[in-house]
Formats: sequence, C-alpha cells, structure tokens
Amino acid sequence: MKLLENTSFEAINSQLAIETGESRIIGRIESYSCKMAGDDKQMFKQFCQDGQPHVLEALSPPQTTGVSPNRLSKSQSGDEGEGPLCDKCSRKTLFYLIATLNASFRPDYDFSTAKSHEFSKEPSLNWVVNAVNTSLVSAVGEEFNTLKPQLWDAVDEEISLSECDIYSYNPDLDCDPYGEEGSLWSFNYFFHNKRLKRIVFFTCRSVSGYLYSQCTEISNNFDMDLDNEESLDQDPDEEDEDEAEALEETRYQTVCV
Repeated sequence: MKLLENTSFEAINSQLAIETGESRIIGRIESYSCKMAGDDKQMFKQFCQDGQPHVLEALSPPQTTGVSPNRLSKSQSGDEGEGPLCDKCSRKTLFYLIATLNASFRPDYDFSTAKSHEFSKEPSLNWVVNAVNTSLVSAVGEEFNTLKPQLWDAVDEEISLSECDIYSYNPDLDCDPYGEEGSLWSFNYFFHNKRLKRIVFFTCRSVSGYLYSQCTEISNNFDMDLDNEESLDQDPDEEDEDEAEALEETRYQTVCV
C-alpha cells in the first residue's frame, strides 16, 4: 500500500493533536493506493494460500448493533440458534484493510495475522460521520466544530464518500494498538473506493492527559540519558579534535573582525 501525498490531510492532522487538560486527542487521516507492488504482492500471495481472493469472509456486526464478536462466533457455530446476520467481504478486500493497518502503524505493529471477525462493515456514511463528530465534539468541544467542515470536505474530495464502502477495525484488547493503559477511546475507519482503488484511513484515540504527560516525561528523560551516554562514550582524541576546531574557528573569526 502506497501512502499518497495529501496536503489537506497534513494540515488537518496537525489540528487533530489536541490537549484538553483531562485528555489528549491524537488523530490522523491518510490516503493509500490499493495498487500492489513489491512486498505487497508477495504478502498477498502468502495471504491467498488460506483462500482465493474472491472467497467471502464473515465480518463482525458493526458496533451499533450491540452484538459482541464473541456472541457472533457462538451463533455461527450453532450454539445460540441462528444468531444475527453479518456482513461479508472478499479476502482481497480484507487484505487491503490489513495492509493499510500495516502501512499506517509500521514498524511498531504487525497486523498480518488479523482475522476477519476483527473488522466490521459500517451501516451507512451518515452513521460513521455522526459517530466521529460526536466523539470529537464531546472530547474537544467547539474547537472541533470549526474543523469539522474542512475535515469532511477534504475526505470527500480525496475518496468520493458517496461511492465508498466503510469498514472499521475493532480488535480484542490484546491486538489493539491503542490498548495501552490510559487509552480512553479510539476508532479506526476505512473508506474504500473500489473505482479509485484507494482507501482513506481515519484513526483517532483519546488518552488520559495525566498518563500521557507521564509517558512524555519518561520518554524525554530516556532521550537525555542516551545523549549523556553518547557523550561519555566519545573518544578523548575526538574531543580534543573538536576543541581544536572550535579554537581555530574562533581565531579565524577574530582575524576577520
């Protein structure tokens, strides 16, 4: 999956890093081409060893139904009668969703073993827009109302929302890239336009402000420790050379003056 340059998304992403005092909102929107090349082709070949590209895979019901993935799996096995109906997608589409996650979260996470039941097909564009808006307005307030029209106009221009199938990624806690302590809520939406062969990925999370500040402080202290270790490890001869160069530069500046 190739990340497509989009200056509008870059501007919006800079505004999706928001401190609210109680929490920190971190979001980003990215556009990916579904045209496979190089590593993607090899990964797709391995992925299709478990089934042909056009074989349909069962997805979990969307979060709006109130039916958990565990209930779905039981109903499919016949333990609870017929159970709820669920959407399906082709293995090729499933591969695109997984490859998008890999491209977006690389190199920290690998989603190659993700299963179809971790994804859902959303019921409508209006529901997804309302869900996103509600989450961000509740967390940020009026500040998001200013950004909202610009955000959805940019997404529509990039992907033609009316033509899209919309999917979400709703993993178990163990597989969730946002499953760490202090994570308050998150969403991961894929807007897939088959005609354009493109996916826009919108991911966002809310993190406890207190824990986020602690993690930032720890990270900064770790970086400082690394810098100090590098200074201690520096060769004495190199230090002498650096001092000599600095002294020579000072002399040159004095002569010029």
